[in-house]
Amino acid sequence: MVIEAYSHGQRTFGENYVQELLEKASNPKILSSCPEIKWHFIGHLQKQNVNKLMAVPNLFMLETVDSVKLADKVNSAWQKKGSPERLKVMVQINTSGEESKHGLPPAETVAVVEHILARCPSLEFVGLMTIGSLGHELSQGPNPDFQVLLSLREELCRKLSIPTDQVELSMGMSVDFQHAIEVGSTNVRIGSTIFGERDYSKKADPDKPAAELKAPAAEVARVH
Repeated sequence: MVIEAYSHGQRTFGENYVQELLEKASNPKILSSCPEIKWHFIGHLQKQNVNKLMAVPNLFMLETVDSVKLADKVNSAWQKKGSPERLKVMVQINTSGEESKHGLPPAETVAVVEHILARCPSLEFVGLMTIGSLGHELSQGPNPDFQVLLSLREELCRKLSIPTDQVELSMGMSVDFQHAIEVGSTNVRIGSTIFGERDYSKKADPDKPAAELKAPAAEVARVH
């Protein structure tokens, strides 16, 4: 499915799990058929998996930096890889305050971004990401979690003198991407709407490529 979407012009794809991303991105058919593919990692990244993530071919962006320690570890690992380009990163914010969600408390956003800009020369800060609470009823007004991210971008840009158009906002998934775009999202993470729901019951078949083994990668669509 990745190759089929690529053939129709999609270049940016995302994945939630490091091992699945490594398998898909390393698949010989995807490597040969999709030379311009850009992989985003959009799941929670544990520190012990940083080196594995850095080995992913065509890794373009990490959207889920949620601590200074993780930023430092990713920066160090990317330096050791010796890539001529900086790794693009977003800082993930827990805008809903739910314990089940990963991400920084909103109040720590500026400090972490400032640390990345000052202390992580191998990383390029490009934006903020949030999942937010699901199931918001739009009849009650705009999703407050998206509004929090918009406000954080304003505060961040004001305090660190960064042009607003240089800070992307990754918010909105299959269930709410249209609303997210309406309120200012620049990147939406659409997986199940395009590729179908992830099926955890399927067992790996060693004769099939990784792109066919796993549920399809969540697609990250850039909003123009």
